[in-house]
Amino acid sequence: MNTQDGEQGNPAHSLFETFLHASHCQEVLDSFQALCGQLGLEHKGQLQFYRKLKSCLNDWSAKDLWGKLDKKAGHKDYDQGRACANTKCLIIGAGPCGLRTAIELAFLGARVVLVEKRDSFSRNNVLHLWPFTIHDLRVLGAKKFYGRFCTGTLDHISIRQLQLILLKVALLLGVEVHVNVQFEGLIPPAEKGSGRGGAWRAALQPSSSPVGQYEFDVLISAGGGKFVPKGFKRKEMRGKLAIGITTNFVNRHSRAEVEVAEISGVARIYNQQFFQNLYNKTGIDLENIVYYKDDTHYFVMTAKKQSLLRKGVIVQDKADIESLLSAENISQEALLSYAKEAANFSTNYQLPDLEFALNHRNCPDVDMFDFTCMNRSENAALVRECHGARLLIGLVGDCLVEPFWPLGTGVARGFLAAFDTAWMVKRWAAGTSPLDLLAERESIYQQLSQTSPDNTNKNTSQYSIDPTTRYRNINLQAIKPNQVRDMYVVGMIEIDHKKRNSRESTDVGRAYEELLSWCQTHTAGYRGVTVTDFTHSWKSGLALCALIHRFRPNLLDFNSLDQHSPIKNNQMALDIAEQELGIQPVLSSTEMASVAEPNQLGLITYLSQFYEAFKSSASEDPQGLQGWISGEPEEKVGKLRAPPSTRGAVLFLSKLQKSLSLSRKRNQDSAQQDAETKRTRREAGLESGVGGDLSIADLGRGTNRQEQPQPTETSASDSTLGRLQSSLTSPTESSDACYFCGKRVYILERVSAEGHFFHRGCFQCHQCGTTLRLGDFAFDEDDGRFYCMLHYSSPRSMDVPDSGSQAAPHELKLSTLSLDSETESQEGPRTHRAGSEPLRSAVPAKDQGAPERGQVCWAEPGFSEEAEDIEETDSDGEEEEEEEESQDLGYLTENVSVSLLSLGEKEKYFTWNRTLTRRAKEAEMKRFCKAQSIQRRLEEIEVTFRKLEEKGIKLERSLRGEGGTQSELRTKWMNQLLSLVQKKNSLVSEESDLMIEVQGLKLEEKQCQLDQELRRYMNMEETLKMPQDRLAEKEILAQLLEVVNQRNALIHVLDEKRLSELSEAFPGSA
Repeated sequence: MNTQDGEQGNPAHSLFETFLHASHCQEVLDSFQALCGQLGLEHKGQLQFYRKLKSCLNDWSAKDLWGKLDKKAGHKDYDQGRACANTKCLIIGAGPCGLRTAIELAFLGARVVLVEKRDSFSRNNVLHLWPFTIHDLRVLGAKKFYGRFCTGTLDHISIRQLQLILLKVALLLGVEVHVNVQFEGLIPPAEKGSGRGGAWRAALQPSSSPVGQYEFDVLISAGGGKFVPKGFKRKEMRGKLAIGITTNFVNRHSRAEVEVAEISGVARIYNQQFFQNLYNKTGIDLENIVYYKDDTHYFVMTAKKQSLLRKGVIVQDKADIESLLSAENISQEALLSYAKEAANFSTNYQLPDLEFALNHRNCPDVDMFDFTCMNRSENAALVRECHGARLLIGLVGDCLVEPFWPLGTGVARGFLAAFDTAWMVKRWAAGTSPLDLLAERESIYQQLSQTSPDNTNKNTSQYSIDPTTRYRNINLQAIKPNQVRDMYVVGMIEIDHKKRNSRESTDVGRAYEELLSWCQTHTAGYRGVTVTDFTHSWKSGLALCALIHRFRPNLLDFNSLDQHSPIKNNQMALDIAEQELGIQPVLSSTEMASVAEPNQLGLITYLSQFYEAFKSSASEDPQGLQGWISGEPEEKVGKLRAPPSTRGAVLFLSKLQKSLSLSRKRNQDSAQQDAETKRTRREAGLESGVGGDLSIADLGRGTNRQEQPQPTETSASDSTLGRLQSSLTSPTESSDACYFCGKRVYILERVSAEGHFFHRGCFQCHQCGTTLRLGDFAFDEDDGRFYCMLHYSSPRSMDVPDSGSQAAPHELKLSTLSLDSETESQEGPRTHRAGSEPLRSAVPAKDQGAPERGQVCWAEPGFSEEAEDIEETDSDGEEEEEEEESQDLGYLTENVSVSLLSLGEKEKYFTWNRTLTRRAKEAEMKRFCKAQSIQRRLEEIEVTFRKLEEKGIKLERSLRGEGGTQSELRTKWMNQLLSLVQKKNSLVSEESDLMIEVQGLKLEEKQCQLDQELRRYMNMEETLKMPQDRLAEKEILAQLLEVVNQRNALIHVLDEKRLSELSEAFPGSA
């Protein structure tokens, strides 16, 4: 007791507590300076300061923190703080990555000085934390500075709080921090004998800063993408226009606010219904949205430009992005309204009295930014030498790689880069030669952009600055020293790297001659086929059929073909290639049958797809062909060849599209027959006077489709199949005119679906204008229009169903596409649902009213985040990792559903529930990140397509132009065009691979929703279940099993594809 009184009376202990709990940057610095003054310590920027400070403060709070930092400092990589004892470092920027790098360098024993141009931490935006970053911050004592750090299932923190935590740790370890100091460049060392210093210094503003006299041999830039030191080249990664909005609202931590569930991420790519309902109700059109709670209610979303224009947020449309998002072109009032509406809708209007938090300018904390282009440095480090003095320069944070915010990778990869940089500095201090050092750093840098929680080492407790503890199977010698010579700059004058020659190689090979030779080789020996060119040789259709038969003899009977039926032969070949090989048509069968000089470009483009698909398929061994020609039995001809991997994804999506079309048509026919049957029964009932009883009986028994006469259903199916087959490539439609806009379609622009040809850019949903892709669209034969999956069923209306009306089941679901859409029309009764959307967990949210029909209910399990946020104290630092597992159950017992359980049962129940919630959040976040990664890559592919199309149009116009163009020049143009076609085919294949992943995400989302719905019914007492509940439970189970089967089928397809790729890469292993 006396000891505690003594501690409380010690001014140093009081100042230390003030320092621990300081909540502003300047307050932290002032309280730390006061603490050092009280203890008589001089802060000189090295680890010795930490040891002296530790000896002066011995109260229980300080001892607990020292225990954590001592354990960290004792790691072998730091060599007891001697590894970099003679190294002097300057770090630019006090962002999370700069501070984290400073901490590691301090542990290594280096003298570390950090400069920051601001004097406040004002960014309320919230960062997603990977598991290893949470563990890393706990090890540094984060909870001692911020008691609510990642309690329970929380996996995020505001940038401001993270900076405060890291700043405090850095100061304790001896890092010198200077605010209101801006780095403006490097001052090289002077020549020996000049009377000036012989080491590197920094040009700073203000010039009177004492740091201006600091000499260093390591410079680390963490000042953001706009503060990259000279000598580093930046690489731009461009996607389609992407406009992000961040907003922060005041968090009063009230009971109502605590119970509103967070949104780890929801994306349009697999949750179209949510965003459609948002648009219908508010006019706001988003691609994604995330909601986190921390010091503020933080929302971040990607908005569509047209929506911002319609809502008046953007005043005037402009081509230049910088002008488009300039302050004078933004209505601040409209922006605030836009952000608030989106926040209210996404939380089911459960957040009371939303009030904007204020930023450092004392204005509402709402920002709109462009992330169309993201930049990354081409190299992570370089070495400069001047007058014998060497300087190592490294990049971390946004300087190195600008993160794509929807992936939540910024701080995680930033910390990894900080560890990598610290490892580089350690190697520098150990005397490693500059070229060897740079080569190793670039080898590690190659890994960074590919990292995720799934492909890094799982044992996060073993992570250190040694890259082998974090990256799996890393090759530290992937880059050789002779490859990094241009990163070693000698001399006073800054040497810019020579611009790499970006023009395409003029040597595109003999693509035209090679394709012709390949076609001749693989059609030789077939009756009536002699290939000499790309015009007359292909008119009869026999040559194309021969090419298909050469590789897939089971697909057609070549001997039955009639060379006098060219249109029929070509149509059959086009249909087989599309349905069985995944090769989309470029010309119609009529054009193929009358192919002339102008159309040979289309034919060459089409045949190049066969070449790409089959060039590795036993082309050196013609035994299959010779066996067939000699009349040997088919079983001796050879094994049937599986679809090659390059076209496998396209083929799968093509078959998926046909399957969906057939299923939809069957459902439409069945629904039409149901309606006719009911109308007939109603008319008969009116005549007999018992129609009402019949209808009620039918509904009670759930009878409709099952009682239809089997012959009628079969005939409907047959007629549907007939219509589906007739929707293949039209024999007469011209491939040169766009089906949508009627304008000319050049070869590189040309896309086909349902027998129609069009520009890629014109392939959009007729209702909402969403870009359509193979495997993710619907075609209405009645009106000849294409729709996205969301609008196909009711394309005439985009209104949200009235709460009192009976909406179609698929209009109420977040996920609307599966491998078989028949299951979508088999929803169970919705009598007991809290809203039209599936709940996010088995336990409904307390005190929440039912949301509007068609709106998402983001319900979380019935325990309070408030209960988890009670600040715990522990005596053993090793046990802090588990402290969030022990919660105060007093508040939790208010939940009616568990109030009758014993204390032990309650603890087990909530531990189980908490685990489920954590896993659900992790799965949701993983799904969201994967969806955003796919979306970004699809947009980058779209931009690349446009560039290829521009080049292809110029070449095609030149080739089609009249006049006496030299044959050599025409051949060169043709080869260049074929090279572009090959690149296009590669992109189409990659795009199809991504779309298969999209189908997997949609099925995963659907399974998650059905699983949660099923769990809710299963948690109900059997005695309380109504007949409707039992029926709904049974039907949900059936749907769940169907989705599981569909996911298994998709996994099987992906496995087959991987095996096919392996067999192509290693032919001997097949």
